[in-house]
Amino acid sequence: MTQDTLMSTPAVTVTNFGIELGGNQILREVSFSAGAGEYISIVGPNGAGKTTLLRCLNRVLGGGRGRIEIFGKPLEEYNQRELARRVSYVPQLDGRALPFSVEEFVAMGRYPYLSAFSGPSEQDRAMLAGILTRAGVEHLRERKVDTLSGGERQKVLIAAALAQGAEIMLLDEPTTFLDYRHQVEVRSLLGELNRLQGKTILAVTHDLNSALTECSRAVALAGGRVVFDGLPGELLDERRLREIYGTGFTFIHQPGSELPFIRPGEAGR
Repeated sequence: MTQDTLMSTPAVTVTNFGIELGGNQILREVSFSAGAGEYISIVGPNGAGKTTLLRCLNRVLGGGRGRIEIFGKPLEEYNQRELARRVSYVPQLDGRALPFSVEEFVAMGRYPYLSAFSGPSEQDRAMLAGILTRAGVEHLRERKVDTLSGGERQKVLIAAALAQGAEIMLLDEPTTFLDYRHQVEVRSLLGELNRLQGKTILAVTHDLNSALTECSRAVALAGGRVVFDGLPGELLDERRLREIYGTGFTFIHQPGSELPFIRPGEAGR
């Protein structure tokens, strides 16, 4: 595939995809695509299948029916190293033990390019130093990941994903449980990666206000199906949001902002 063809081919294409887990149908006939360099927010109520979708795109979950393609190639045709060079995945913060220094953990992101018995090259180490700086965690390089705050840890996870060199980044609730300062820092970092490096970003989030101001497109899931796929502003319709979330929303228009601030609940309640 030539570079021109690669650039014109969607980074991610999902066609009539569905998956059943534990006897429950989680995703149903899901279809959408993500162009190279797009920033897509995946939104919807709890239980809509958002996390499951990300895990299927990265083959953390296998199986299902339908078709998923990464840069035009069926997902099942990638071996694990090839896929890791194309797609990185930042899961939700879950408190799992990570008894490594920040530098060691981020270096693990280079595994798709290393043989079983080789360590990072000098070129890899120079790249890793740049990534630590870009992610704003260079001052933490010798700290154990287990000792970091939630915001610091999230930036380290993003740095490890960057070390993979993948064009596509999948992120599951990247700012959940973070204090305001770290939310702003993580969102700023993701925006820079999208605008300046052309990373294709698919981020699951429950924060509609932040999601819709940052992304170039929104995809909403409800009941395991895609119920909206379009520009962020087009999602901000009271009837549409009620259909997706099952509750009303109050729209607060702010001077100087193209999009209103929204909060769950009817006005005056």
